[in-house]
Amino acid sequence: MTRVAVLVSGGGTNLQAIIDSVADGRITNASISLVISNNKNAFALERARKAGIKSMLISPKDYTDRKHFNQALIAALDESKIDLVVLAGYLVIIPPEMVEKYPNRIINIHPSLIPSFCGTGFYGLKVHEGVLERGVKVTGATVHFVDVGTDSGPIILQKAVYVKEGDTPEILQRRVMEEAEWKILPKAIDLFANGRLSVTGHKVHIEGEVEL
Repeated sequence: MTRVAVLVSGGGTNLQAIIDSVADGRITNASISLVISNNKNAFALERARKAGIKSMLISPKDYTDRKHFNQALIAALDESKIDLVVLAGYLVIIPPEMVEKYPNRIINIHPSLIPSFCGTGFYGLKVHEGVLERGVKVTGATVHFVDVGTDSGPIILQKAVYVKEGDTPEILQRRVMEEAEWKILPKAIDLFANGRLSVTGHKVHIEGEVEL
């Protein structure tokens, strides 16, 4: 059984999608062992409590420097014997030592089709604002492994979403979550948990067919 930790900073809609997918069997051979947030007011922590999942507040604000915060974060993962770390709207930079400790075992969900609208400064609504400003017709979401760069790790899954006339950043954000994020993130976890992912260089290979 793959032990999963979900790191989240906000409301936890992607966390809820993972919780629901474990419950209804879309994710197999995996359980959520730990939820960590850097934000004491994150509703994600309440979602974890309601689901009976261990949750922790680990915030950089509570440590004298980033080194001690990083150590506390990694120690929490070690204590829970985590196999896979899932970043689900986590707005804290992952330390390089954590990436080294969990090679190809940290995945992130990003609300665009990488390499478009990603990297430094593109997070949350800023991604969708950029999409609408540029006038693209198709956006979407990407699940990728995390490396030491920003949104630069090997891509696992992507799903496209059409941009519509009259979209606001908020409306588009919701559609991307419903049509893409909540489908490909649980699927990526299931693929990992069942040993169907392998990485060669910068490419992810998936064993068998994938239905989204």
